[in-house]
Parts: sequence; structure tokens; C-alpha cells
Amino acid sequence: MSIEELETIAQALVASGKGIIAIDESTATIKKRFDSVGVPNTEENRRAYREMLLTAPKLGEHISGAILYDETLRQSTKAGVPFTKIMLDAGILPGIKVDNGAKPLAGFPGELVTEGLDGLRERLAEYARLGAKFCKWRAVITIGEDTPSGTCIEANAHALARYAALCQEAGLVPIVEPEVLMDGDHDLDVSYEVTEATLRSLFGALYEQNVMLEGTILKASMVISGKDCPDQADVEDVAEATVRCLKAAVPASLPGIVFLSGGQSDEQATAHLNAMNQMGPHPWPLSFSYGRAMQTAALTLWGKDMQANFAEAQKTVAARARQNGLAALGQWKKSA
Repeated sequence: MSIEELETIAQALVASGKGIIAIDESTATIKKRFDSVGVPNTEENRRAYREMLLTAPKLGEHISGAILYDETLRQSTKAGVPFTKIMLDAGILPGIKVDNGAKPLAGFPGELVTEGLDGLRERLAEYARLGAKFCKWRAVITIGEDTPSGTCIEANAHALARYAALCQEAGLVPIVEPEVLMDGDHDLDVSYEVTEATLRSLFGALYEQNVMLEGTILKASMVISGKDCPDQADVEDVAEATVRCLKAAVPASLPGIVFLSGGQSDEQATAHLNAMNQMGPHPWPLSFSYGRAMQTAALTLWGKDMQANFAEAQKTVAARARQNGLAALGQWKKSA
């Protein structure tokens, strides 16, 4: 696939007023979500839940792509229609999470590095055959007393760049996700410092590995106070610090940036995105790639009665998509 084709897909993912829904929870992670609403974690329940989300009427109006888990990419609706077909017919591009999760970084207690490069070339070729158009790889950066170390940031940036190069070789758009966790009592300034260092390292590594930025999307964490920080930054401060940090570290040639919600409440994640877009214009579109902040309300409804609440849960996820679509334009209002 040419860079022009990769560029077209990347631009479609950050089309005006649209963002990405992340439904790529592993079997273990979806179990935690299902446990919280009393739903048994069976393959059929996972399939039915993803069908409810992906077939929600009007979802494609504000959702450009969905990040799936390996199992989901291979599944079909109850009527036997592959999810990938349902998605493409609705104008939603199928994506796939391809990393194998964050594991302890040897020699650096308390720090993590994401694994999954072994055999990735072959897996990517299969995912492309199955209909995937883009991929995602998440790195995890933890802020603590003596962390993150430069080694941890560099190890994760290198892995993200190798993954991205392999994706583009396979004709898939890579989403690179270096998540700086909200866990901890650090303040906004520390979050800014670590996020900037992480992004600088990432784009240095992408450059070194000949990754074409025009066919790449950044999935970024916001510059935000740690969960346990006594002084929580307000919406405007988070928006201002995040935009300033991105402008300092992210090349303008990138087609777009999507944010993860990373532990924020549904409304917080939407409010922060909206505030950033009201500060525009920016060098790149700023949109969303939310998981929990898109799904929580719908999952709670669906979990109470999968059959009776199916349509209502679909309306809920479509409404969340619409609210975040408006926030991607800076047009969201709290009552919307």
C-alpha cells in the first residue's frame, strides 16, 4: 500500500467531528467490566456485547473507526454477517490491538515495557487479510518518585517505532499510544514534563525507524493531575497544558491526534477535549479514541437486561459518540 493510501486512511480516522471507539479489551479485562455489571464472561456474551455496540444506529455519524480485540475481528453478528462488513457498511474502519501487553522492565523495578514484536509481521499480514485497516499499540509510562527512567521511555519508544514500521510495511496505519498514567499524586507540571519527554523520545524513534508520519496517528494521554494529587487542575488548565505540550513535541505533518480517556469520567474526558478544540485552530485535528468513557453507561444498561435494554444501550453509546463528536469540533455543551 502506498503512503497516499495510508494517508487517506489516517485522515479518515480523524475526519471532522469523528473519533474512534476502543473496544479492544482483552478477555481478562472485559471480565472485569462484565463482573461489575454481573454478566458472565463467555465468548457468546462478548460477541453479543460487541454486536450491540457496533450495530448501534447512527454510530458511523460520529465514529470513524473501532479498535477491536483479536477475537472480535473474527466474529460475526447473530445473523452471521462479519463484524468487519457491518462496520465498513456503516463507514467505520476496523482496527486491531496488536501488542501483548505491558510487562515488567527487567532491571527497572516498577516500570513496564510493552511486548509483542515477535511474530508481529505474520500477525499483521493476517489482520490485513481479515479486513483491518489500522492497528494500535499501547506503551505504559508510570510516574513515581524515581520514575519514569530514561531507559523505560526509550525502550517503549523504540518498540512503538518498530511496531509502526511493521504496520506500514503491511499496509496498515499505526496508532502509537504512549500512555502516561494518571495513577499517583503528581501535579500538572510533572505530568507535562513526563509527557513532553515521552513524546520527544517517541517521535525521535519514529524518525530513526523511517516511519512515515503522514500515515501515522498519535493516541495521546492528556496532561492532567495525578488521581491522588490534592490540587486537581481544572478543565481549562488541563486543556492549555496538553495543547502546549503537543505543540512542543509533535510534528505538524502528523494527520491527527486522538486522546485516550485513561481513568477520567465520561464527562471529564468530553469537557477536556471540547476545551482544547475551543482553543484552536491547531496544527492537527484533536479527536478521541475512548474506551470506558464511550462504553460505561451502555454496558451498565445492557448488563441489567441484555434483551430488553439492547436498543436503549445502543442509543446511549450513539449519544456518547455524538457528544464526543461535538467536543472534537469544540461545540459540546454540558446539556447536549
